[in-house]
Amino acid sequence: MSLAQGRQYLAIPGPSVVPDRVLQAMHRAAPNIYGGPLYDLTYSLIPDLKTIARTEGNVAIYIGNGHAAWEASLANVLSRGDKVLVLATGLFGLGWAEVARGLKADVEVIDYGVQADVSADRLDAALRADTGGRIKAVMVCHVDTSAGVRNDIPAIRKAMDAAGHGALLMVDCIASLACDRFEMDAWGADVTVAASQKGLMTPPGLGFVWFNEKAAKVQETADCATGYWNWKPRAHPQGYWQLFGGTAPTHHLYGLRAALDMIMEEGLENVWARHGKLARALWAAVEAWGQGGPMAFNIKDPAKRSHAVSAFGLGAGNSDKLRGWCEEKAGLTLGIGLGREPADAFFRVGHMGHVNAQMILAAIATIDAGLKATGIPHGAGAVEAATTLIAAEA
Repeated sequence: MSLAQGRQYLAIPGPSVVPDRVLQAMHRAAPNIYGGPLYDLTYSLIPDLKTIARTEGNVAIYIGNGHAAWEASLANVLSRGDKVLVLATGLFGLGWAEVARGLKADVEVIDYGVQADVSADRLDAALRADTGGRIKAVMVCHVDTSAGVRNDIPAIRKAMDAAGHGALLMVDCIASLACDRFEMDAWGADVTVAASQKGLMTPPGLGFVWFNEKAAKVQETADCATGYWNWKPRAHPQGYWQLFGGTAPTHHLYGLRAALDMIMEEGLENVWARHGKLARALWAAVEAWGQGGPMAFNIKDPAKRSHAVSAFGLGAGNSDKLRGWCEEKAGLTLGIGLGREPADAFFRVGHMGHVNAQMILAAIATIDAGLKATGIPHGAGAVEAATTLIAAEA
C-alpha cells in the first residue's frame, strides 16, 4: 500500500510545477501561424520578458532548452579562437564552458568548487593578467542549479570595471530568473540567458537571450553567428517567422503568456519576496534536522544561497533512500545530487516558480516522515521551525 496516490509534487529544481492556468492555456487546437491572434500574443511577450530581466535591451527567443540558449548566446558574440573566462561554481558553469569549447573558443576556467561563490580576488587577478585584452567574455551562473549557490553579479561587474577590462559579462539566469532578484541593466550584465522551465513556470522548450547594445556591436563581427542562432532577426524581425527561425512554438507561447500574466499580476518584487520566505522556511527545517544527524547545507552562508533551489548533504546512500521513500510512499519527488561524489549522499529541493506556503510545508513534513521511516538520524522540531517562520513572515 502506498500513500502516493493523488497529485504528485515535483519538487525538483526544474522542470518546475506547471500551473493549471498555463496547462489550460496550452490545451487548444493548433492556431494559424500565418496571421491573426497568435501574432499579437507573441509580440505581447517581448516587453514582459524585458521587464522580468529588468532590461531596456533586446531579447531573442529560441526553440530549445537552456543548453540551446547557452549556445545561442555564445554563437552571437564569439569568433573561433576567442578567449572566454568561465567562473564556475558547480556543474552547470562547467557545462557552459564545454559549449564554448565546442565553438572552438579558448576557454579559461576559474573553478571555485561546488560549495563557494565567486571571489573577486581571483577574478581580479585573471583580468589584470590579460594585458592584451584577449578575454572577450566573462561567463558566470547567477545560480548554479547543482550547488544552490547564488553569485554576486554586481560585485563581478565591479571587479571587471575596477580592472578596466572591456569583456562582456554573460550571466546564466536559467535557475534564478523570476525567483532570485536579478537586474540586468542595473547590475551591468551585457548578455543574460534563461529558459522557460523554472521560474517562468512553462514546460521545457523555450530559451531566451537578452543582450544590450554593447553585445549587439560585438555580434556584428562574430563569425560563430550562424543563420539559425543569429539573434538580430529574432530581436528585430522583418517578418513573424524570423522570430523563431521557422515555425513558431505555438503552444509554448500560449503557456508562456499565461505564466507571464501570473507574474505580472503578483508583481515581480512580490514574486522575489515569496521565494525568499519559502526558501527560509525550508532552511529552518534543515537547520533543525541537522542538529541530530548528518543533514547539512551545501552552502553554509544563507546570504549566498539561492531562493530557487537548495542542495543538501545527507551521507552516503541516505539521500537515495530518502528520495525513494518520499516519491514511492508519499508522492513527493526530490532532486538528485549533481556534481558531487558520491551522488547518493546529496539531494536538492526546488522551490521555484509556482510554489506557495502549503506546498513547501507539505514537502517539509513529508521529508520529516521520510527521515523517520528510513531511520536516518535527524534532529527534532523541523516542522515546528518551518511553520513558526511562515506564521511570522506571512
